[in-house]
Amino acid sequence: MSESTLCAPEAVLTQFREVTSPYDGRVVGAVPLTDAIAGEAVLEVARAGARKARELSRNARGKILDTAAADIEQRSEEFARTIVAESGKTIRQARKEVLRAVNTLRLSAAEARRNAGEVIPFDSYEGSEDRTGWYSREPLGIIAAITPFNDPLNLVAHKVGPAIAGGNAVVLKPSALTPLSAQLLTDALVDAGLPPEVLTVVHGDRQVAETIIRSRDVRMVSFTGGFSTGESIARTAGLKKLSMDLGGNAPVIVLDDADLDDAVESCVSGAFWAAGQNCVGVQRILVATPLYAEFREQFLGATARLVAGDPSDERTDVGPMISPAALGELQSKLDEAIDAGAVLLAGNVTDGNVLQPTVLEAVPADSRLWKEEVFGPVVMLHAFNTFEDAIEVANAIDFSLHAGIFTDSLGNAMEAARRIEAGGVMINDSSDYRFDGMPFGGSKYGSMGREGVHFAYEEMTQPKVVCIRNTKP
Repeated sequence: MSESTLCAPEAVLTQFREVTSPYDGRVVGAVPLTDAIAGEAVLEVARAGARKARELSRNARGKILDTAAADIEQRSEEFARTIVAESGKTIRQARKEVLRAVNTLRLSAAEARRNAGEVIPFDSYEGSEDRTGWYSREPLGIIAAITPFNDPLNLVAHKVGPAIAGGNAVVLKPSALTPLSAQLLTDALVDAGLPPEVLTVVHGDRQVAETIIRSRDVRMVSFTGGFSTGESIARTAGLKKLSMDLGGNAPVIVLDDADLDDAVESCVSGAFWAAGQNCVGVQRILVATPLYAEFREQFLGATARLVAGDPSDERTDVGPMISPAALGELQSKLDEAIDAGAVLLAGNVTDGNVLQPTVLEAVPADSRLWKEEVFGPVVMLHAFNTFEDAIEVANAIDFSLHAGIFTDSLGNAMEAARRIEAGGVMINDSSDYRFDGMPFGGSKYGSMGREGVHFAYEEMTQPKVVCIRNTKP
């Protein structure tokens, strides 16, 4: 940890929390815990940071973000190995996450420089012909960012990058399971010239988070995580902006005119990437009945070829789940579904925290496995008879992030894009496709706001109007 990095005021650091590998349990690092009574001291640092952040020119913000991005790119293997060690993501997947985080910071740097506001055509309105002016994008002040374990570097970059670009201070609380990548990113930003007070990292319990979230000085809470935590944050936060990504249950529709090989390859990757711990990962694959038997055969064959195990091994495709508790919860859902009539086609074999890629069919629609977010290497196959049936099943869940459809028909693709209730519909692609510049967020219950650098930047800033009346001498 860089000495210049502010985790919290030194006086309130009382102990350290060890960070362990989800694969083999070894200790891979430690972070200082912030005492529960230290919320006000943390906020005092953030208040000073907000003043300094506002004073940074757009050029300075852009330079800091670009310099940090270049540093991370140069040290990409170090960052990737840290992701592997604390999250269990495979090394090949971790390297891709680092590249995405670099891109996220560079997109944020560009946003800092270009998205300053617009001229307002006052003189186009009758009675305002003698006025001219503009609006600028101004910082909110202090933003609380709470991030999950599954993308421990890039999802932090998605909150911190746009916030800094907009001239805000950030109080960052990364997942207790994966805080090391967030700390490396923070150090890179401080080393790039960010005043330490602008980004304060807090490693603590729920009481610390609630103290920060509740503060009237915090103007926005940006949270990615589970529904119950999201509801608790909403109750605690009071009158402030909230941006929440609360998970998904992605359907992918495969019509009978789809490219079968492409659909199978994309769905296998989308279902088991990051051991399925992916909020837009493929969870329910809805296949047209005429294609179902052949799709199932090919899908099971491709799944069987995946290598599950040590995430640091270059050959590994599927690493461990994040914790024994997460694995136990998923196994409980699997057992319930199988007891209720679901047919196990592959997997459901564990070795430590590693669950072999698991495939089921005939899963009851009222089971937790079907209705809730799986967040593990489990996917369910379902045959449908008509396009209407597929749309109805896809939309039956009351929360949604992404969906996908494979078809050779432009008409069917566009109809699905119109009718599927989701934050994004990927055509001839897995539901887990995401470009860091696109708007990203959910549909229906619980979702609010959008990530994606440009869109997060606008969430994290506010317009200020300046109007000048041209008076005659």
